[in-house]
Order: sequence, then C-alpha cells, then structure tokens
Amino acid sequence: MTTVVQTTGTTTLRGHAVPVDHYVAGEWLGADERFAVLDPATGAEIARVADGDAELGLRALDAAAASAAAWRQVPPRVRADLFHAAHRLLLERGEAIAEVMTLESGKPLSESRAEFQLSADFFLWYAEQIAHLHGSFAEGSRGGYRVVTTHQPVGPTLLITPWNFPLLMIARKAGAALAAGCTTVVKSARETPLTCTMFVQALHDAGFPAGVVNLVHTTSSSALSAAVMADPRLRKVSFTGSTEVGTVLLRQAAPGIVNASMELGGDGPFLVLDDADVEHAAAQAVIAKFRNAGQACVAANRIIVHEAVADRFLERFVELTRGLRVGNGFDAETDIGPIISASQRDGVTRLVEDIRGIDATLLTGGSAVDGEGYFFEPTVFEVHDRDNEVCHRELFAPIATIYRVSSTAEAVAFANDTRYGLSAYVFTRDLSRALAVSERLDFGMVGVNRGIMADPAAPFGGIKASGLGREGGQDGIFEFLEPKYVAVTVDEEGALA
Repeated sequence: MTTVVQTTGTTTLRGHAVPVDHYVAGEWLGADERFAVLDPATGAEIARVADGDAELGLRALDAAAASAAAWRQVPPRVRADLFHAAHRLLLERGEAIAEVMTLESGKPLSESRAEFQLSADFFLWYAEQIAHLHGSFAEGSRGGYRVVTTHQPVGPTLLITPWNFPLLMIARKAGAALAAGCTTVVKSARETPLTCTMFVQALHDAGFPAGVVNLVHTTSSSALSAAVMADPRLRKVSFTGSTEVGTVLLRQAAPGIVNASMELGGDGPFLVLDDADVEHAAAQAVIAKFRNAGQACVAANRIIVHEAVADRFLERFVELTRGLRVGNGFDAETDIGPIISASQRDGVTRLVEDIRGIDATLLTGGSAVDGEGYFFEPTVFEVHDRDNEVCHRELFAPIATIYRVSSTAEAVAFANDTRYGLSAYVFTRDLSRALAVSERLDFGMVGVNRGIMADPAAPFGGIKASGLGREGGQDGIFEFLEPKYVAVTVDEEGALA
C-alpha cells in the first residue's frame, strides 16, 4: 500500500519548477515510495517521482466518477474557454516543457519542440470541436414520431500513455476525452512522467474543475491498470503501446464491456517504386526511420525498394545515415538521441545480432556507442532473406532494413505480409499509381511522398494488430462519445403528445 500525503512537491530542472507528485481530485499528492527518473543521455537521476499503486488508481477513479455528472453538464462554450485558457498557458510554457521532455526522453531538443507544437495544435483542435458536436432530427419512417439523435460522454476514462511521445499522447488523448465531456484517469509512462505533470499543471492553472483530470505514476502498471479496469465505473480505456499489452487490456475490458481504443504496434513498409524521386525518397526515409531514434510505432520498419532504383537509393540512404550525428539532445548538432533505457539498448544489440544471423548485409553502424548514456549507432542492413521471423518484427530502434523487389505487385504483397496495419509509405511520381497502391495497402494510414503524416485534422490509427479506433480528425472526439437516440411521439396536428 502506498502512503499518500498532500504536498506541493516539485523539482527544478534547467531552471523550471516541475511537479513530481500524483494529481488527484484537484490536489497534488506525494508518496513515501518514489522512483527515479533517469536522463537517458547520461544515465543520471534527474528526479524522484511519487510511486502509486492499485489503491491510488482506484482513488483517482473515485475522483473521476464523482465529477463526471457535473463535467458533462458544463456548457460547450464554458468548456471550450477552459481549453483555450490551458492552450495559452501551454504556449507560454512551451520551451520549458520541451526542455524537460528532452531531459527525460533523450530526444533532440528540435524534436521536442516539434512535438510540443503538434501537441498544442491537437489540443487546440479539440477546443475548436467542442461547440460543434451536432445531432440530427428526422421524421420516423412511417410518421407519427420524430427521430432525435445526439451524443453523450461515454463516462470515466482511463488513459494510458507511452514514453516515446510523452506530451503528444496525453494531449491527444486527454484533449479528446475532456472535450467530449469525459473525466479522466491518466497513467503516465514510468520513463517520462515529468512531461505529463507539466501538461496537467497547465490544466490545473487554467481552472479545470477538481476530479476532471487525474494523473497517477507507478512502477506497478499492470496491477494498477487491472484494478481500475475491473471497476464497473470505468467506461472507456485508451491505450498507446505494444500489441501484447493492448491484448491484455482488451481481455480486461471484456467482462465489463469497457469501450476501448488501442493504438498499438507497427511494421511500417516504406515503398520506393521504380519511378520515385530517389533523392527525395532517401531523405524522407531517413526521417521516417530515425526520428526519435527509431522509437516510434509509425517508423519505417521495412524499406522496400524496386530493383531498378535500389542501388541509387541504397547509396544515398547510407550516405545520409552516416551523416547523422548521435549525441545529447541539447547539442544543436545532434540528429539522434539515446535509446530510452539501458535495457532497451541491450534489446537493440540483441536485435542487431539476430539480423546478422540471417542472410543480410550490414552497410553501416551496428554497435552501441561507448561512454555514458544509452546511445546506439544508426544502422542499415540490406536483407536478402524475407522469410525469417525477424523480417516481420517491429524494430522500434535506429535500425533500417532494406529489401529489393522486382515489381510493384511484389512490393505491395510483401508490404501486406504482416499482422500489423498502422502506417505505410509510398514514393512515386505518378499520382494515379500512388492512389492505386495506397488503396491496396492494408494499413490505416498511408503517406504518399512524405515520411511524416500526423496532423490534428487527420484520423490517426491502424487496423489488424495495430489497434482499434482513431485519434484526431473528425473521428477522434467521437471515440469518447456514445450516440443516443430519442423517439418523440407527435399527434396528427404535430403537437407533442
């Protein structure tokens, strides 16, 4: 059992005051038990954060359930005004948030700044949707009554965020849930809880009512999540993470028929067709593969290149990869930061050994970087054996695997030969061809001649083992709303009966 006490605990990082406690029912709560947050660029401890347990998770759900009825009745304009106030505070604190994000995640400061801007844009997107949630009114098919449809919040929601995009995930999930009128329990990632606390601090300072948003940190994620998932008051879970953990959560959701949104693993094929602009394709492949040190579910996982352009593509891609600078995220020259943890870097080393063990040629990289921190060289393999299990594994690392094909049909078939279906990429100069190939790719998102496609106006999500539901676009807020139908009887004169 965690002993929880009311505190105003903060730590100072790069001159910024950062909360290090839980946030429940409008109060910051400390704990006797704490865990260390490490800077992956140095391995040094940067903060000690309150460690919660299942009991605290249920206490957070108590707060969310107690505030649910009042929050759903807040008028749209009042709710939107709170969002806009929080958005202004986030913009004022943007550089501080980006710096803390780089400290705890290791990503280059330029990437943290870009993530901050995208996160703020998502939050603003939901603020603008709040007052535009419309129902419908129609006559019954045989007359005599009216069909009125509306939407209502699904109810208290558990939001489970990952470490690789610590601000984007909480802004995208909490933004949609709160805009829809749902109260929330957010479980931060153990590796990157501080970015989440800064986001929640902005909501608190903007005046969001107590209990509407609650934040817990834990080193016992499975126990806390299981307890909250088993509580009948919980009506929604939104999770971003591995397919394996998502499968566990779906099993836990089944007994209570808990509404679930899942953004899970990826095996993103990156198709370079024979008429592609090779220079552009190589540059975009570097972005799609090595952003956040390859630790992204939408990363280019299998780079599939037509043999007619394969030699030129390989030469340019390897040249660009060798030019990437690995280092501390606060160094302006850094292109690739560290792997998130020592254990994760050990996993990358084992993955390289697995690929070395099949019919593959190492073109550059392949080793961990000596010294402090958890760095790994950007690595490129050309793989000649597609039948090995490793060729269908989510790499989640700064490792690029390149495959040659002899036709577009072969490229599409190999791209679809995966249990995942999150993102894919197609490079061609022919728009008709791009559309035809995109339609045949079994993925929830396809980027044509671009390696990044996240946007507040776009529905982000996958199919198959990559998940359920969408975040963003016109669909994202409706993941947290239930349609409601009201049948209204009328008499022959049209008056209410």
